[in-house]
Amino acid sequence: MVEESGIRVVRCGGNKISFRAPIISKDSRFLLCASGDLVKVFSTSTEECVHVLEGHTGQVTGVILNPTNHLQVYSCSADGTIRLWDFIDGILIKIFVCGWPIFSIYVSEKHVGITQVSKSVFVSPENFQLVALHLPKVPEQEVEAREMSAVLCNISSNPGSTAMGRGGEYVASVMGRQLTVYFFKKLKTYRFSLKATDKKGAKNAFTCVACHPKDDCIATGHEDGKIRLWRNFNQKKEYTYSTQHWHHDAVGTLCFTTEGMHLLSGGVESVLVQWHCEEVNKKDFLPRLGGAISHICVSPDGQMYSTSHLDNKINIIHCSLKLSAVIQGLVKGNIWTDLMIDPRTRALVMNGRPGHLQFYSLQQDKQLYSLDIVQQEYINQEGLDQFEVMRAAFSVGGTWLATVEERGRCTSDLESSLKLWVYNEKAQSFELNTTITAAHQDRIMHMCFSPSTETTMLVTTAWDNQFKVCLFLFLEEHASWSCDYVGSYHGLQPTNCCFSSDGSLLAVSFKEVVTIWSSDTWELLTTLCQPPGPIRELCFGRLSCSKYLLGTTAKNLFCWNLLTCSLEWSTPMDVCLLRSDPLSENVVAFSLHSGNTDLFVFRPSEPRPLFTQKAVCGGKVQRCVFSPREEPLDSCDERFQWLNRSRLYFLTELMELLTFSTKAEDERILNSRKQLLVDDSVAVTPFYLLLGKHRQQQEEKQNSGVSQAADRVQPPQASVAIKELLHTPAHVLPAASFLCSMFVNSLLISNTGRKEPAEQVEESEKEEDDSEEEMETHDYEQEVRTQGSVEEAPPLLSKAEEKELRRP
Repeated sequence: MVEESGIRVVRCGGNKISFRAPIISKDSRFLLCASGDLVKVFSTSTEECVHVLEGHTGQVTGVILNPTNHLQVYSCSADGTIRLWDFIDGILIKIFVCGWPIFSIYVSEKHVGITQVSKSVFVSPENFQLVALHLPKVPEQEVEAREMSAVLCNISSNPGSTAMGRGGEYVASVMGRQLTVYFFKKLKTYRFSLKATDKKGAKNAFTCVACHPKDDCIATGHEDGKIRLWRNFNQKKEYTYSTQHWHHDAVGTLCFTTEGMHLLSGGVESVLVQWHCEEVNKKDFLPRLGGAISHICVSPDGQMYSTSHLDNKINIIHCSLKLSAVIQGLVKGNIWTDLMIDPRTRALVMNGRPGHLQFYSLQQDKQLYSLDIVQQEYINQEGLDQFEVMRAAFSVGGTWLATVEERGRCTSDLESSLKLWVYNEKAQSFELNTTITAAHQDRIMHMCFSPSTETTMLVTTAWDNQFKVCLFLFLEEHASWSCDYVGSYHGLQPTNCCFSSDGSLLAVSFKEVVTIWSSDTWELLTTLCQPPGPIRELCFGRLSCSKYLLGTTAKNLFCWNLLTCSLEWSTPMDVCLLRSDPLSENVVAFSLHSGNTDLFVFRPSEPRPLFTQKAVCGGKVQRCVFSPREEPLDSCDERFQWLNRSRLYFLTELMELLTFSTKAEDERILNSRKQLLVDDSVAVTPFYLLLGKHRQQQEEKQNSGVSQAADRVQPPQASVAIKELLHTPAHVLPAASFLCSMFVNSLLISNTGRKEPAEQVEESEKEEDDSEEEMETHDYEQEVRTQGSVEEAPPLLSKAEEKELRRP
């Protein structure tokens, strides 16, 4: 990503986890899926991400189990590499450099050391080719893999349109209205075509393919919702097929179970259909799984299924068709609402599934929950007009949530509702409190809550040339929402509204005019004009800059001083987004220039920017929001102090969620990771983490005694070779013959520091003499004490005299 002057733009999660079909480990404990340039490993029981396999520099386009080792996986990427991983320990084993983008990968037990990959043809990037790539076995970690042979040409870019059959005996591929089958042993290719439509006018184009794991049977899905089962396809003229039909729209994906007893299918109906292969027309259903099903995966032991959905969700399903777990990523659909931060959970809130708001944890990179606003079942039918959540806003403490839902493309057909939700502490979620049908006579364009804690006030602006103020009042035993004021200005259409930081002033823009209202009396205090052009954004300054009001048009950024009611400064700039940091005086402005978006950070009190960065992303920034930090940063550089208290997130045209990161923040993350390292010999359990600090204190108390014992007895230090041998998983170690010499040499004791034999003899005799003298002296003193005599003890002999007396 962009990196300049100590600050860089990084992706902050939210990558698509349903881009390619996931895989399930052999024991059904883990699910692995591609997520951007990462491979994520999830637990099928807890739904938590246990490992992140990092290394690819491009979009990961496929993940598949190693057929010779069920603890390893291959991953391919658009960066032109295939990587072999140990996904249990998160270790990169080998890198195979191919040199061209790879779009899918297929392996089989009958082709050990060879992978089937699809790549784009150099002549035309729209044409794809299936090639057999040989993976060399060499000790180096990074190796070039250039030896390949073409298998099929002109195949579909969709990985679901190609499948390996009967353990790798043949490969089947569909494209358009043609089925192609290639046999590896015979080196023969058979092609079968269908007419554009049948007698009833159904569309026969292929959409997906799956091969039976035991029998010679190929299942194909079609645009008209039919499934065809092909047999005798090794003979071009005697082939047969049978037809099954349930889906009302195109079949999205097909997959046989491990033993081939069932065929699984899915599509836009969001229903998993299980077909019984031995019983015709017998099928089971699991409905209401979410968005349209794009991929289906079966575990090697056949106990788990998984379905991937277009709303960036993966469902883990037991073979008895019972939903076991849900892994939900950031839903990236039509974004109508602004990016918001929930004051309670600090979660990112935006449009999710149709008719829902999603609460997404930026720290954990997962969805906390989805709030159903419309409360109607979504119908997957193209062209059907359905309710959508268009506006949303939180109150200051997060107690209230206001939403606007609309249906109808034309004003005459418009149906809208303003809903007010209150947070329930017991249920830990929002509950519907009030529904206002047709709050305005036209579309609601903007709304905001007052930041004042004394009253709960909501302001809405609409195309009916009015803005309305709703107030939450306690009347006797009941509390309800009521309309407190309806305002307008010369019949002009209002666009934006915002409150000052203390809630005493309300600014409402009417095309080229900004009106300032008192929130106590709803008196029009003043009007502010600016160069021609409708106002796009309005924003009050914060803290010491609360006397300033900022606004933007298509060509200018301007700042007014509300104390003097005059224009403070202005600058020619095409600002597409303007946001103020609620915890500081800083304001950010995104400006579109030459196809890229530039960032400017400034304070309203002075037009000089504090920080600028060119081309933070390609295209136009759609939404942005400031999120308060849990722990403020201590940045000494003045250019980066605007990131100390809050973090800025923004959404691009490609639906990428990006943020800014500083070197100080990266170092703090690395230090926190080092502090979380624990001893490998201790099982990391919640009980251990609870008593870890107590255990560390006990070790410090015993440190003095241990150090004294270590001075007397110095055990041999373990070598690096032994540590690597004991801590590296056995299935990734090299051959034993390679490790034998290194291991034996590490056990040998070095000769350095040893003394000559003559010196050792003299020292041993001297030590014996000294020990005998000490023993005799100790015995003599003990004898004098036992006698209890008061007479003085005879004078002791010197060591030289005692030695002389001992000689014979």
